[in-house]
Amino acid sequence: MPVSLSTALRVVGTSLFALAVLGGILAAYVTGYQFIHTEKHYLSFGLYGAILGLHLFIQSLFAFLEHRRMRGEGRPVRLGRSVALCIAAYQEDPDYLKKCLRSVKRIAFPDLKVVMVVDGNGPDDTYMLDIFHDVMGSERAGSYVWRSNFHAWGEGETEAGLREGLAHVQALVRGTTYSCILQKWGGKREVMYTAFRALGDSVDYIQVCDSDTVLDPACTAEMLRILEADPRVGGVGGDVQILNKYDSWISFLSSVRYWMAFNVERACQSYFGCVQCISGPLGMYRNALLQQFLEDWYHQTFLGSKCSFGDDRHLTNRVLSLGYQTKYTARSKCLTETPTRYLRWLNQQTRWSKSYFREWLYNALWFHKHHLWMTYESVVTGFFPFFLIATVIQLFYRGRIWNILLFLLTVQLVGIIKATYACFLRGSAEMIFVSLYALLYMSSLLPAKMFAIATINKSGWGTSGRRTIVVNFVGLLPVSVWVAVLLGGLAYTAYSQDLLSETEVAFLVSGAILYACYWVALLTLYLAIVARRCGKRQEQCGLAFAEV
Repeated sequence: MPVSLSTALRVVGTSLFALAVLGGILAAYVTGYQFIHTEKHYLSFGLYGAILGLHLFIQSLFAFLEHRRMRGEGRPVRLGRSVALCIAAYQEDPDYLKKCLRSVKRIAFPDLKVVMVVDGNGPDDTYMLDIFHDVMGSERAGSYVWRSNFHAWGEGETEAGLREGLAHVQALVRGTTYSCILQKWGGKREVMYTAFRALGDSVDYIQVCDSDTVLDPACTAEMLRILEADPRVGGVGGDVQILNKYDSWISFLSSVRYWMAFNVERACQSYFGCVQCISGPLGMYRNALLQQFLEDWYHQTFLGSKCSFGDDRHLTNRVLSLGYQTKYTARSKCLTETPTRYLRWLNQQTRWSKSYFREWLYNALWFHKHHLWMTYESVVTGFFPFFLIATVIQLFYRGRIWNILLFLLTVQLVGIIKATYACFLRGSAEMIFVSLYALLYMSSLLPAKMFAIATINKSGWGTSGRRTIVVNFVGLLPVSVWVAVLLGGLAYTAYSQDLLSETEVAFLVSGAILYACYWVALLTLYLAIVARRCGKRQEQCGLAFAEV
């Protein structure tokens, strides 16, 4: 069969499959078909709930199978391969940067080349260069303060000076083991481009890392093992955990959410070879592929505007677009910083949601090149927030008080089921607090996703540098609107509802007591297990390699 015809058939088949999945979920939601229900429908179990439950079961099953595969003995790593570690830095907290660089020096991989590029070359940025020299030493290290970058001239720069700078950067990166470049500000993608472009084809693999990340000594070898084992794999990501998990309640809940995202969701995607985002703190790519799409990746546009966020997700998408697989390995680990304040976390999530929805559209162009699981999961996860918002608004404005309470109970029940599975898979009772993240998702992340769509073309780093935290209250706008909508709906339903029957009163009282008991139990456990450790920096990290 001709290649063009085969490709066309796969495109048509994948598109029909995506429409069938979306149509099936939509039909189940609209019809509201129920398998079983009590009299007057106080309790029920329907087709839509069965579909979501089946999705969670299948996802958990394949994640478990992938973890079992990871635990198997890996083949020896070919040490003859060359690897470059590229670190992107921007106004980093000095303590985090020192931890990052110390962990880099401990990586158990011979002749690892390290390239750190700083986004900024002013007086306020030179402290990072000083830290680099202090930690990495001066024997095999070199540095350069570049007035420009690859795409913008610095103040007072001449054409001859620009050519000299370009040549100096490339010679420095290729000729020294440890190199640090301070360049004109241009955003994270500009920083990453400088490292990739300067390396060119001088190495076999490129590993990426952020400057707030502490790397496990075995992280490079474990990711390389995956790439060497299968030439069809173009990129691989590792297990990203939280460095400052006990700094606050938001960082702790982020830590359990991170674990679920990597060890359930991405582990499942990895089983089918279609991890949709290789995270910036820990990832590795075949350099030959990266150099193929480097210019297209850098010059990405969306709705006529140049893209300046979602760099790691688009890098992953470019690998998938070439038909190569992307994988995840829990054997490669790192710890990274996460926001400890609610507003900064909200801004981070909004930025990530922008890149998710933008890259979802790009990713859809390559569904036909990969396993049907990528199509199925993209449809389910992409449209789920919209179904959820429609459900909530309908319940709060057209339902009854009992329907609202039942919905809240169901949300927490699903959270407890997922948390129980996570406790089993990780072997840690701490994962029971995964169910608490459900409230954060419903109250904050859901409206943030809608705000992200509305402001999808607004660019920037999204979160400020960690040396100076900038408070941005814009993220509170969608949350405030969402809370007002819910409170208005609750008041409207309570006012317009008919008198309660004795049966409904009994259900309401029982449900309220059950819901209150859940929160009392979880909050008591949180205070006993987690809260007493918050703020104690010596207990930030539970992994041996964190003490650097």
